[in-house]
Amino acid sequence: MNLRRRHLPVAALAAAALLALTGCGTTEAASGETPGAGSLTVTDARGETVRLDGPAKKVIGTEWNVVEMLLTLGVTPVGVADVKGYSAWDTAEKLPKGVKDIGTRGEPSVDTVAALKPDLVVATTDLSDSAIDQLERVAPVVVVRSADTSGQLKLVADNVNLIAKATGTQSRAKTELAAWETTLADGKRRLADAGLAGAKVAFADGWLQGNSVSIRPYVKGSLISDVNAALGLTDPWSLKGDEAYGLAATDVEGLTALGDVRFVYVANDTEGGDPFRDGLKDNAVWASLPFVTAGQVHRLPDGIWMFGGPASMSQYVDALVDALTR
Repeated sequence: MNLRRRHLPVAALAAAALLALTGCGTTEAASGETPGAGSLTVTDARGETVRLDGPAKKVIGTEWNVVEMLLTLGVTPVGVADVKGYSAWDTAEKLPKGVKDIGTRGEPSVDTVAALKPDLVVATTDLSDSAIDQLERVAPVVVVRSADTSGQLKLVADNVNLIAKATGTQSRAKTELAAWETTLADGKRRLADAGLAGAKVAFADGWLQGNSVSIRPYVKGSLISDVNAALGLTDPWSLKGDEAYGLAATDVEGLTALGDVRFVYVANDTEGGDPFRDGLKDNAVWASLPFVTAGQVHRLPDGIWMFGGPASMSQYVDALVDALTR
């Protein structure tokens, strides 16, 4: 799997070129702590009521964000889609050794899932209806909404709370979400103290495609843009993103519209390398951009998942603030 495919959420794998990712549904807010025994019900992003015999202990995650959230809540999944990919792209919550790989994020192996005898499978709206139907034949499935440009930060909290209710970890969820809010507040304060309140920060990733570099801006409505706004930063992208993730597409010539900004990006040396440093090193347009000549290009450390939960986003905030203030 090439870099372009590997570091996209599942929905984008099928439609990255068209930027037509979608998501639907609502989540039910968590109530009080679930007792250790007795059945419980949760209403997932599909509006489906899912009944469990009790708080789920043997849980499988089909997408990296829910795997990360499970680990944040203190639940080690028994099965994870694309273990190698998760370990490369999401280092905020590391998988213990021995977690079973259940196949790809788009096509998890039903036989492998069945053999693990899980109490619960946590999927996202990026997974196809047919795949979810097959999984439901062997275990209860709770589906969380993958992305929502109308409010990504609220959605992250809603998803954490929904998974916490299904696993009986509401107290842990409350603690972790409070810590995430503190990280945001501390990051905003550090940026303001450095005179960067309102600073224009353009975030992107990209990949080499033949001899050219394809660039994917995280525009207004994306999770990264929402986090940056909460930090008091300004998103300078004028491009329109897709309806779920807030992702757009451009090339190096498109970067000329940004003007005087700070340009921040992620890459991964183990999977695809650095398209900006390597792919554009001899590009005259890139070399002439104001943020390049001013030394305001910042690559963040590998392994920060841009579509993750509070752990990844806390990791992102710390890395971003460090990069902009050093």
